[in-house]
Amino acid sequence: MATMDVAPDGDRMLVTLWGELDLGSRRLLPDLYDILTLSGSGIDLCLDAVGFCDCSGLNVLLDLRMRALALDKTVAVRSSGRAVERVLDLTGTRELLTNAVPPPARAVSPRTDADQDLRAEVAQLRQAMQTRPTIDLARGILMASFGLSPEAAWSVLVRTSQNTNTKLRQLAEELVSTAHGTTLPEQMRRQLAAAVASASPPSAAAAGPASGTAGHGD
Repeated sequence: MATMDVAPDGDRMLVTLWGELDLGSRRLLPDLYDILTLSGSGIDLCLDAVGFCDCSGLNVLLDLRMRALALDKTVAVRSSGRAVERVLDLTGTRELLTNAVPPPARAVSPRTDADQDLRAEVAQLRQAMQTRPTIDLARGILMASFGLSPEAAWSVLVRTSQNTNTKLRQLAEELVSTAHGTTLPEQMRRQLAAAVASASPPSAAAAGPASGTAGHGD
């Protein structure tokens, strides 16, 4: 379970998190919302001590970001460890949660420019939130097909994404499409099978459902 510490930092609040950012981290949202309300301009997050982060944990950060936008405030990741960095990179959400402090106002700033910037930011956020269900569904398919734990299924997705140089979102879409009879590309199928084999006990890796999901090309 993730725990947190809070300290004022000028007109912002500095929140340091420890532990794992997963589905259980949603219990922190009410406190984070209160901290956001009490802040002057928003929250800075120190996530160096977060040892695990999945799409559910990212969802917590993005939900906090949405609440901040509604209050004309910002949420920024000031520092983070490898687990969080990987999720931000694979899901393309880094820009939403870094450099979030607005730059000094320009002498002349047309309203249309501000509106365009806001629309672009909201579009980015909407795309990220639409991506997470697909990734979670792909992870569920791996869990059901190979008897993997949530952590092992996430590891398989990440490893396959890295070994095939494929965006995590694209990999998830490809995997979900196999439920409708499509076939994974050969390289992706082989790398997925290898990642499952390394993450599964021998009995699970050899089970029938495994060949059904990863082996359409055979």
